[in-house]
Amino acid sequence: MGFDSFADITNQAIKVALYISAPMLLGALFMGIAVSLFQAVTQINEQTLSFIPKILVIVGAMALFAPWMTDTLTTFTRELILSIPEVVNGR
Repeated sequence: MGFDSFADITNQAIKVALYISAPMLLGALFMGIAVSLFQAVTQINEQTLSFIPKILVIVGAMALFAPWMTDTLTTFTRELILSIPEVVNGR
């Protein structure tokens, strides 16, 4: 297994991890901004106020994007397993 093969597999794995985590992270980001604006407008300085909306958005995004995330992970795993002979032979 050469360094190029290792670098390609690592690069693909990082991309898949970023694609899969993006919906939850972006949803939490936008919900955090919305709660921060709400706190700034109403002058409520409660630190724990943002946790419940963020959790609900993350769970909702996971439920909504679960089929796509599963398909992405399955495709990546299938391609990784099928590429084992090429990586071992050094091609």
